[in-house]
Amino acid sequence: MAKTRLEININLHKPGKQTGDILMRWSDNARPLGVYPVPIACIVGKPGPTALLVAGVHGDEFEGPVTLSQLIADIDPTQIEGRLIMLPAINSPAVLASQRTSPLDGKNMNRAFPGDPDGGPTDMLADFIVSVLLPEADLVIDLHAGGKASIFATSALASRSEDKNLMQANMNFAAAFGAPLTWVLGAYNDTRSLNAAALNAGVPMIAAELGGGGGTDPKQVAQAMMGIKRCLAHAGIINEALPEAQPSLLVETRSSADNIYAPATGLFDRHFAAGDHVEAGQLAGYIRSLDRLDDAPVPFHFTVDGIVLAHGNRGYVSRGDMLAMLVCETVI
Repeated sequence: MAKTRLEININLHKPGKQTGDILMRWSDNARPLGVYPVPIACIVGKPGPTALLVAGVHGDEFEGPVTLSQLIADIDPTQIEGRLIMLPAINSPAVLASQRTSPLDGKNMNRAFPGDPDGGPTDMLADFIVSVLLPEADLVIDLHAGGKASIFATSALASRSEDKNLMQANMNFAAAFGAPLTWVLGAYNDTRSLNAAALNAGVPMIAAELGGGGGTDPKQVAQAMMGIKRCLAHAGIINEALPEAQPSLLVETRSSADNIYAPATGLFDRHFAAGDHVEAGQLAGYIRSLDRLDDAPVPFHFTVDGIVLAHGNRGYVSRGDMLAMLVCETVI
């Protein structure tokens, strides 16, 4: 077994449905001799491939945890040919605190891969996924949303790869997921993400962005549930009649310079929405001062044609806050 300081209290190969915890020992003032439990479920049916399903990498993104909780309740072992390993709240300290980063060490888990078995809590959890769970997986799905700070257009994320077979597998799973957009991750993909870790391990993977706002949207949860089931059907793990996925528009980050960041501090008077097609020169909105109500509002405009992948969700912004992320249509 890979070196890890974490323990797991269920058998990932035992037939049937099990629920339990990954036990993370981290001695601090709150739990000097205790553990921080990370919930895990495993459903093993007939022989077949393994899907690793992850949510809660960021603790204020709840559509994913709700989706996987529903799936754990709904799936019976007799229904599947393969195995589902499900982590509905992998960054459980952050999920319980309803915040993006871990309250134990302040780290962003999706900037911590491949992790470190001898590091802090976030590094240990990232390493556990990479060294213990990824080698077991034939497919990975990681569910995200915009959290409290942002709203994303519903999208699947698939990484480019020099391995044509892996690239095609990623794109096939993204197509099966059936989101309106498929965000193709290339040169601008962060190399410290779970997507990058799966790419390095040669394991097919998609992530998903499911709206945002810091709560749960039933439409996004339904989209995620249907998308996961279509991916599991594509992998041969379930055999269920499902609605066919609608075509997904392929988009890619052209340049981080296309994004809009707050030019001043004040009220974010937004004139666009996630998923909008926009044009260079189009008015995006205003920043309105609360310090000096007689100051003219500061306008900001889109500098290129594109599609709004995400926008900030804060009503009051500081200079430098993300206001809009833009992508452009692409081809494979």
